[in-house]
Amino acid sequence: MKVLVAGFDELPPRTAYDVWRLRQQVFVVEQDCPYPDLDGRDLEDATRHVVLLDDEQTVVGTLRVLDDGGWARIGRVVVAPSARGRGLAAVMMVEAMVLCGDREVRLDAQTGLTAFYEGYGFVVTGPEFDEDGVMHVPMARPATL
Repeated sequence: MKVLVAGFDELPPRTAYDVWRLRQQVFVVEQDCPYPDLDGRDLEDATRHVVLLDDEQTVVGTLRVLDDGGWARIGRVVVAPSARGRGLAAVMMVEAMVLCGDREVRLDAQTGLTAFYEGYGFVVTGPEFDEDGVMHVPMARPATL
């Protein structure tokens, strides 16, 4: 496995295509959540894409780290169905936490994944909410000084 960390303009075109295809495959098709995935945030200069590639350079996981002013936001965390159950989300989260550094980090976790994110220091910060038909909770990891 290889972890690629890149801004939008640094992503090889085929890799970028595969990232958006994976997000569509899982979020829109598998989870039946038609939503505007291409929201413009992938293009922001400060956005970093964490992409997990297998030995054949196939995208098997991805997430993005956004700069939301005083804090970072992790989102679009996804692992290909064929690659699940191997700890690959953890590999990407470790890289994401390094990118976030000491800043406060926020995310909206699918409700069933709160324990996973708690392992990285996140705590639930608000009530459960429905986002595009999937229940989520807001979570944050406080800034470390």
